[in-house]
Amino acid sequence: MILILSAKDDMGVNLVLPKLLERGIEVYWWDPGDYPGSARITSRLDGGAWRHTLVTEDAEIDSADVSAVWVRRPQHPRPPAGVAGAGYEHLVSAIGRMLMEGWEETFAARWFPARLNALRRTQNKLVNLAAGARYGFTVPRTTVTNDPGELAGMWEATEGRFIAKEVELVPYDLDGEEHAFYTTTVTRRHLTSRHRLAHCPVILQPRIDKAVELRITVVGDQVFTAEMHSQASRMTRDDFRHYEGNFTTYAVHDLPEDVRRRCVELVGSLGLAFGCLDVILTPEGEYVYLELNPNGQWGWLEEFTDLRISDAVADWLAAGERPGKVPA
Repeated sequence: MILILSAKDDMGVNLVLPKLLERGIEVYWWDPGDYPGSARITSRLDGGAWRHTLVTEDAEIDSADVSAVWVRRPQHPRPPAGVAGAGYEHLVSAIGRMLMEGWEETFAARWFPARLNALRRTQNKLVNLAAGARYGFTVPRTTVTNDPGELAGMWEATEGRFIAKEVELVPYDLDGEEHAFYTTTVTRRHLTSRHRLAHCPVILQPRIDKAVELRITVVGDQVFTAEMHSQASRMTRDDFRHYEGNFTTYAVHDLPEDVRRRCVELVGSLGLAFGCLDVILTPEGEYVYLELNPNGQWGWLEEFTDLRISDAVADWLAAGERPGKVPA
């Protein structure tokens, strides 16, 4: 059996699930956000190994029957409705999260892309930028800081050509509307309000000229590379995530073999079976590594290109599986 951990509105799961069911493989899709509200987990230590039982509203899953776990977009544990607002909500959620982390670490199965603790570690930009450099990628000179004085020094060092980007893309509410901090070219106007940097660290890097941006998706030893022609619109010049569906043209990119190999080795070295690399191809033909997302989105690439990433994910999950009972 394959156990999928993700929210029920996950487009990525909906792309892969039919391919698994076509193979006659038993699959169960569960969102950890339902724990402990409407799910029960019992763990028993016997002979030095843990055995876990997950009971939901429509199934009972024995960890011994699960050969692969796919971590996609699981929500955090949430308390039952009767607990929420009664003063215990934070306590129940915190304990639920702690127990889920132990459950995942002691759950004997193949994990895709990796267990949650490994995903959190490799998501950290300090970790994956250093890994990119170790594997021979050109990585921009990077400063991570909340010291306002660093902005003036970076302005001098780059002659006013540098960008600021988030340490992690975390949406936030402002006056009732959701916002996020995208990659931004730093101007003299930003320097006048540099005291605000003290409140939250950012990543500072020299501005790299772009011919195109690349999203390189690694699944096991397979590599799928999409070009994003972000420079055609001022809306996406700094960060292709701004309105990419409306303003960006996509194409399949033929990645050189040595770059392809380094992408596979980099992802594997971090203990991952999957990873999305963001890379700039400069006008001079140099590949410049920006970051690795260990559980990045890829469904939109299938919408705009012929890349069949969902097939590769299904192949990885199904490897070694025997056809079994398929849920109705």
